[in-house]
Amino acid sequence: MNVTPLQHRLRANDADWCLRANALCASDAVRRYFSLVSKLGDGPLWYALIFAPVALRGADGLPATLHLAAIGAFAVLLYKALKRWTRRPRPCASDIRIRAWVAPLDEFSFPSGHTLHAVAFSVVAIAYAPMAAWILAPFALSVAASRVILGLHYPSDVLAATGIGAALAFGSFWVRDLLLAAF
Repeated sequence: MNVTPLQHRLRANDADWCLRANALCASDAVRRYFSLVSKLGDGPLWYALIFAPVALRGADGLPATLHLAAIGAFAVLLYKALKRWTRRPRPCASDIRIRAWVAPLDEFSFPSGHTLHAVAFSVVAIAYAPMAAWILAPFALSVAASRVILGLHYPSDVLAATGIGAALAFGSFWVRDLLLAAF
């Protein structure tokens, strides 16, 4: 495969930004914060978020819980398929200067599953509970940053995952509205 000069420059910039971000982990506080955020983004926070509407509002929260569960299931299938298709190595596997500060959950880098989930879950949850934006938006941003800072993803993996997660979330509202109109 021929790499154009533009592609070469974009890849070099992607790796350079990743290396710069990864150097932030020299600070114990930065490393601990982003490691914790990454661990929460592994699933525990999202599971709690899925069941929160029913826990807080009973049966009235069921539509939000079902929507969040569906978004989560579809996001898993989508990001796993994309990773198998693209097979992009993680920065920590491609560049000896970049260190993985936490263990990756799988082998491939593109797209960032953590970021895709953080964006998709946050958009859907905020649609049902707008005040949750004060917590979810900064958390989603921290999850996205954590993936690059911890050496697990390139910035382009995170940017693409942000777009995919947002498209998935907004598309899910369209599907929800079609289903509601049909029944």
